[in-house]
Amino acid sequence: MIVIVDYGMGNLKSVQNAFVKVGYKAIITEDLNQIKKASAVVLPGVGAFRDAINTLKKKKIDKELIEAVKINKPFLGICLGMQLLLTFSEEGGLYQGLNLIPGKAKRFHHSVKCPQMGWNTIKYVNHPSHDLNPIFKEVPDESYFYFVHSYYCVINDEQIISSVTDYGLVYSSSIWKNNLFGVQFHPEKSSTLGLKILKNFGELS
Repeated sequence: MIVIVDYGMGNLKSVQNAFVKVGYKAIITEDLNQIKKASAVVLPGVGAFRDAINTLKKKKIDKELIEAVKINKPFLGICLGMQLLLTFSEEGGLYQGLNLIPGKAKRFHHSVKCPQMGWNTIKYVNHPSHDLNPIFKEVPDESYFYFVHSYYCVINDEQIISSVTDYGLVYSSSIWKNNLFGVQFHPEKSSTLGLKILKNFGELS
């Protein structure tokens, strides 16, 4: 059972519908016991980092998410959900994240339209330490995905960056570290290839 974490932010129903479309049962919940029992966890998100992390902490979901990663449960952060994995964000000040991935979220420079909204490509980053990110299985390099975000992830450890995207600067658009995955784009809004990514993730659960 895939659990989509409900903390009051994000297009949860569309993520759930996308998983159902590719053949996986997914429930939307904030219940800690359900998160504990899940075979895989998805942290979606659209909105402000501060509100998101405060809600996760208030509901004590943050500790359950950290534990899920520690016990090697497949975990996917989508958009704001990827940023929440980081040490902190500069959105609206300086706010501590889940600190599962050392790094920070920074705002795009004023030279580009903010937020980035629309389709853009991802370019795979191949390191000798690992193969292609498994959620990108059968997804061609430089494929287009749908983005909506004003902040981008700066990842301290380049070895866990699995793709980059160019939007005024080249930034990390996906990460992979053991059982932990993050994508800055919205696979649930990215047509056939987005669904393929969710299917690949589901196969890990």
